[in-house]
Amino acid sequence: MRKTMTFALFATAVVALGCGAGATDNASSSSSDEGGAKGEEKAAKTAKIGQAARDGKFEFTVKSSKCGVAKVGSDLIGDKAQGQFCLITVNVKNIGKEPQTLVDSSQKAYAADGTEYSTDSEAAIYANKDQQTLFNEINPGNQVTGVLVFDIPKKAKLAKLELHDSPFSGGVEVSLS
Repeated sequence: MRKTMTFALFATAVVALGCGAGATDNASSSSSDEGGAKGEEKAAKTAKIGQAARDGKFEFTVKSSKCGVAKVGSDLIGDKAQGQFCLITVNVKNIGKEPQTLVDSSQKAYAADGTEYSTDSEAAIYANKDQQTLFNEINPGNQVTGVLVFDIPKKAKLAKLELHDSPFSGGVEVSLS
């Protein structure tokens, strides 16, 4: 009973935070939509590794991508891939005027054929050496660097990422090739 109530409270808090983040994004995007097609063209641009890309209140810079990793963590404690882990090192800077939380489950990876992959949050704990980089609030002007972890089939290859400042944002693409 206690676990159920705790889970229900947590789920309610996550939904409430998500709704608030979506409302903020909609308000800021409606004022930027006045720019017309030029704003849309800018948002459609795909960044490359090492280039800054913005979505909402975050500026993302993918530093590196390493696939083919079988296990993350130490010999005593860690997580083993179902297929292979792809470790994406990313720097995230809060360019807004309010604190913003980076949620790793809002980030997506895609193969060249369009297959979508989600992050592996448990493996990310071990890949980030127990630093809580990817689910902490980032204050305005501050930046963090962390590792996003994707567990993909052994023969698969990632082509791009779609990075989001919140679960409801439009996202920005970063090419991995």
